[in-house]
Amino acid sequence: MLNLKGKSALVTGGSKGIGLAVARRLAQAGANVAICGRSEAALASAVQGLRLEFSAAILKLVAFAADVREEDAVRNLFLKVDSEFGGLDILVNNAGVGIFKDLASLEPAEWKTVIETNLNGAYLCSHQALSRFRARQGGWIVNVASLASKNSFAGGAAYNASKFGLLGFSEAIMLDHRYEGVRVSTVLPGSVSTDFGMSGRADWKIAPEDVAEVIASILAMPDRTLVSHVEIRPSRPKKP
Repeated sequence: MLNLKGKSALVTGGSKGIGLAVARRLAQAGANVAICGRSEAALASAVQGLRLEFSAAILKLVAFAADVREEDAVRNLFLKVDSEFGGLDILVNNAGVGIFKDLASLEPAEWKTVIETNLNGAYLCSHQALSRFRARQGGWIVNVASLASKNSFAGGAAYNASKFGLLGFSEAIMLDHRYEGVRVSTVLPGSVSTDFGMSGRADWKIAPEDVAEVIASILAMPDRTLVSHVEIRPSRPKKP
């Protein structure tokens, strides 16, 4: 059973979908949880809902507006987390966007938005987290990637590039910092029933809570064991 009492976590893209489900699951395990996103209204609604579910006397639940593409915004985000929690134990890089067009139609600004959010954002947040982990002699980074990290598809040039890169990035930083007590895991979901992407919600898809439960299982592993990456897919996908 996952017990995160006394631990602190930050979930990017935490106001809805997978990120909100992960934040809820970490709070259920007793962690202090911060979520971030770009919409202040969505963050306020999300954290209000979480606070209604969990006792403020047991754990802290906070939300901060931040754009993970911006270095100064990320630095300030982590300073706010320091102020609230006194440090960090778990970072879940979940913030992501998808713009799906063939390459000839994909504008440079759209390419930049996808790469800077999905890949550069994970770098900026992980870079900040690692200095905090040194102070605590360890920590955990969980990167939410995609089956698109290994499987290209038409219209996915920017998204595939960002997610292929995220998987390689995750494996490299795991090798860089594993002897510092830092564990890095990557979760690769297939179709998830959220408003993200082209096809929207559907009963046959993975639920966000299912992804959150997989992440909880990863975090519950003993210190000697690391789940480096795990693929998740619908049991019965919609037939073509």
